[in-house]
Amino acid sequence: MLELPAPAKLNLFLHVTGRRPEGYHELQTCFQLLDYGDRIRLSEESAGRILREGGLPGLPPEQDLAVRAARRLREATGIRRGVRISVEKRIPAGGGLGGGSSDAATVLVGLNRLWSLGLSPDELSAIGLALGADVPVFVHGRSAWAEGVGERLQPIELPERWYLVATPDVAVSTAEIFQAPELTRNTPPITISAFRAGAGRNDCQPVVAKRYPQVAELIERLSEFAPARMTGTGASVFCAFENEDEARRACLALPPRVRAFVARGVNVSPLHRALSEARAAPRG
Repeated sequence: MLELPAPAKLNLFLHVTGRRPEGYHELQTCFQLLDYGDRIRLSEESAGRILREGGLPGLPPEQDLAVRAARRLREATGIRRGVRISVEKRIPAGGGLGGGSSDAATVLVGLNRLWSLGLSPDELSAIGLALGADVPVFVHGRSAWAEGVGERLQPIELPERWYLVATPDVAVSTAEIFQAPELTRNTPPITISAFRAGAGRNDCQPVVAKRYPQVAELIERLSEFAPARMTGTGASVFCAFENEDEARRACLALPPRVRAFVARGVNVSPLHRALSEARAAPRG
């Protein structure tokens, strides 16, 4: 049995730089991994079955990205072994924090170990990309600069700041936002140096804020503590602090109806740290 973390992520900025003929958007972003997320338990299951426990209430197993990841991995490798997947959700759904994609990546990486498949991160990422554009960054397990549809990754060292992440009681449809006629789709790409100097915005934020006033209100509220920005296509909003105490004080000042947590940004995924520790642990 393996018990592994599935960390959340933030998009520190998100530019829509173009649109491909088939309709996919060209993006530029910086993924910041967090030391906060879901928990996934994987255990061998007899008769080659793939079973799920927990997960999002009301989400059928066949639509769960964790289950779909296990099935795709079996299809890609021809293996017929089964697994019981237990999902303990902490990442808010529909918040732009990558919860479903991270669960899928943890299943792929974990089953690669549990089933002794020996696939490389690139091979696992190729399987995961069919499930979601954010899956590869979680498979590779590094905070990263990303381009394309989000699949062209370059590891980046980021300051490991503390983040307050808050989610209003509203679900934002990613498809709706990317189909919005008012979405900016021609933002010029920026360099990493320009990003480090403060350049970058979230092109989806004005669209979401106009259509979902709860998000606009939360951005305004968090901006009282530090510059606030939406992650992904929302609905979650974040701001950065230099230390944990400041972040927690700001969190306590939020209204009780707002779901919020404090987490530290990390350059190496908690998933990969957990696997490294498992490899190093003595066997008795």
